[in-house]
Amino acid sequence: MQFSVYQQSHIGGRKLNQDRMGYLYTRDALLLVLADGMGGHLRGEVAATIALQSIATRFKSQATPYVRKPERFLQEALQQAHEDILRYTREKAMPDSPRTTIVACLVQHNSAVWGHCGDSRLYWLRRGQVLGRTRDHSHIEYLIAKGQADASERATHPDRNKLYNCLGASTPPKVELSRASGLEPGDVLLLCSDGLWSMLPDTEIAHRLSAQPITQAVPAMIAMATAIAGSRGDNTTALAIQWQGAGTPAAAGDPSVVSTQMVPDGEVTSRIDAPAAAPAPDDPFDEDDIEKAIAEIRDAIEKSSHILK
Repeated sequence: MQFSVYQQSHIGGRKLNQDRMGYLYTRDALLLVLADGMGGHLRGEVAATIALQSIATRFKSQATPYVRKPERFLQEALQQAHEDILRYTREKAMPDSPRTTIVACLVQHNSAVWGHCGDSRLYWLRRGQVLGRTRDHSHIEYLIAKGQADASERATHPDRNKLYNCLGASTPPKVELSRASGLEPGDVLLLCSDGLWSMLPDTEIAHRLSAQPITQAVPAMIAMATAIAGSRGDNTTALAIQWQGAGTPAAAGDPSVVSTQMVPDGEVTSRIDAPAAAPAPDDPFDEDDIEKAIAEIRDAIEKSSHILK
């Protein structure tokens, strides 16, 4: 299994970065995860952190060295992440549960399957064409599906930020799963928060990822999106891989890029990036809690794995 991966996040015009992203892999399986904590609820960054922690732990236990039932894994992993957020809410006696969108993709045996809740997106591209893209669980998408709004209104409609599906809400999430999709060398999978796709049309995203390697395309798109959004822009996060397939030399160079040919059986390699700022003094979830939650992501894997620095 050979691939290149690049990830980057920008705080934008917000005081706190509530986006989280990470990837884990064995010799036969690769998991990509991106979560966007919901700012309209208390401590969205906590929900996003817990979601990555929960999903990473499950991958560590089930990828031996590949996951036997990918669709079932994603369904149960996202459901468990939701339960872990609610359990944390109860333990901390929080007045309301933190919430997050989520998108996760499992790649193994030259095939990818993904699941999501909310409006964090996955794009599957080949030679500049978007072969697949997640459908946002938002009110505007509902209106478009019903013929009550035009697709051109996605970025401007007043209800574009209203979501009906996420992790951490009082109602269980509805995990939407893709069909297994066969990958070819050169295919790109992009996971991103709405801070990116709401500023850049799909055509621009496809153009960038076809015209440049992901090491250049991802930072260029982040810079473009944050510049368009301006001083009041949202957190903007992207995690992309370029699939290389068996027998293709893995890319190297930038320290933020990880390429792998094989990880020994029983070993999980990971990189979890979870930026966080100090919470308000009157918030029941303090800085030590955030640092502890982030540390648990790594600790859950470190006993039997190598953590990329």
